[in-house]
Amino acid sequence: MITKLLVRGMLVGLLAGLLAAVFAYTAGEPRIDRAIALEEAAAAAPQSAQAHSHEAAEPAHSHDEGEALVSRDGQRFGLFLALALYGLAVGGLFALAYAAVRGRVGPRSEPVLAVALAAAAFVAIVLVPFLKYPANPPAVGDPETINQRTVLYLTTVVIGILAVGAGVAAHRYASSSEPWLRWLAGGAALLVPVAAAWIFLPGISEVPEGFPADLLWDFRVASLGTQAVFWLGVGALFAFAARRRSPV
Repeated sequence: MITKLLVRGMLVGLLAGLLAAVFAYTAGEPRIDRAIALEEAAAAAPQSAQAHSHEAAEPAHSHDEGEALVSRDGQRFGLFLALALYGLAVGGLFALAYAAVRGRVGPRSEPVLAVALAAAAFVAIVLVPFLKYPANPPAVGDPETINQRTVLYLTTVVIGILAVGAGVAAHRYASSSEPWLRWLAGGAALLVPVAAAWIFLPGISEVPEGFPADLLWDFRVASLGTQAVFWLGVGALFAFAARRRSPV
C-alpha cells in the first residue's frame, strides 16, 4: 500500500536528516562561528571608533539591542530540528516519486532504483543549483538582494529537475541503441540545459573584500557535504528498506 511506502519514506528521511545534522554540526558549525566572529568584528569597528570620538561627551553604556535574538545554542538545536523536519517532508516526497517511477523508469531492482533516484535528486536539486549559486556563510550577501537570490536559486532547482528528466527521457528514447550511445544521449540532454543556465542566468558575487577565501571554501564544502550525506542516507536507507520490505 502507498501509505506504508509513504511512512517508510518519512522515517528514512527523518534518519537521513539527523545524519545530515550531525555532519553539519561537526563540519559546518565551526565555520559559522568563525564567520559570525568576523561579522561582529566588522560591525564593532565603526562603533568603537564612534565611541572613542564621543568618550568625553557621554558615559559608556551597553547596547543590548545588538545582541542576537536567538543564542548559538538555540541555533544549533534549530539546525537539528530543521533538518529533521526537512527529512520528514523530503522523505515523504521521495517515497511518492519512488512509487511513481517503480516499474516504469530506471533499474528493475528496487534497492538499485532507490539509490539511483536519490542520486538523481541530489544532482537536480542540490548539485546543479550549487554550481551556479553556492552557499555563503554569515556576513556574505546583501539583505536587499535576498528576493532576487531566492528566485534565481529556485529557478536553478527547476532547471536541474527538468535537466535530469530530459536526461532520463533521452536515455530511454535511445534504449534500442548501443549502451555508450544511450549514456551519451542522456548526458547531452542533461548538460545542455545546465550549461545554458550557467551562461544566461546572472551571476551573484557579494563576497566582501578581504573575506577569508579558505573560510568561504570550507563553508561551501561543508554545505554541499551536508546535502550529500542527506541524500546518501536517503538512498541507502530506502534501498535497505526496499530490500527487506513486504510487498506494497
